[in-house]
Amino acid sequence: MAEQRLYYPDRFKDAARYYSSGRPTYPKLLGQRVADLVALSGENVLDLGTGPGFLAIDFASLANSVTAIDPSPEMLAAASGNAARARVQIRLVQASSYELGTHLGRFKLVTIGRAFHWMDREATLATLDRMIPVRGAVALFGERYPNVPQNAWHTEFESILDGYRLEDPARALVRARGSDEAVLLASAFDQLERIGVIEARHTPIERFIDRALSYAATWHGRPGSRAADLAFDIARALRPHADETGCIHEVLEGHALVARRTKDLRSPT
Repeated sequence: MAEQRLYYPDRFKDAARYYSSGRPTYPKLLGQRVADLVALSGENVLDLGTGPGFLAIDFASLANSVTAIDPSPEMLAAASGNAARARVQIRLVQASSYELGTHLGRFKLVTIGRAFHWMDREATLATLDRMIPVRGAVALFGERYPNVPQNAWHTEFESILDGYRLEDPARALVRARGSDEAVLLASAFDQLERIGVIEARHTPIERFIDRALSYAATWHGRPGSRAADLAFDIARALRPHADETGCIHEVLEGHALVARRTKDLRSPT
């Protein structure tokens, strides 16, 4: 049974401006570990839901070519700027997961960072089944913050965001969905491995404000000064955690759930 369609083309129109400066990039070593696991060598990568292009940029030096897809023109503009600053070439395509097809090419690896929950996951994997060869893979990327003293700020940060997210109509729909692991195990991409890389960082408090504003659920489409209120609340809560330079020490774990394709579910043609 197909999942309920959760597709909001304009959801990140306003929040996109904060992604590049606010959202944390993944540890560089994580991309290399994933590339090694899937034996990526001279093949192509598709970054689905690329956002500001973080994963596309990380894999540009590891693949033959990277195609980066996102439905938001604002996100693609951010990805283009970030790629130019990183001096890498990526192919940018404005499209959603509902517009995937073999016309885009064949890919050894498809990366998805913080976006799989917005897709019809079963339908997306069925389409990717026609685009990825046996022994290719889908990799779902994300991050978490380990329970270490450097992350004392995190509980208060999330508590503030949760208060602002309460009015988001999509929140309950996303939470009601089953796990990604269950969906993957029922697909052609059923050999699962998880990779994690932990990295300490020194981050200016202004980037945490942008991080909060990058979550469309917290203020997108709300009337009044909601964005300004959120920025004020985050700055006030996190200031005691900052050092004399105005930076916060954080420890981030970037992780990837790698689902390799070990069988062929495609119908004979």
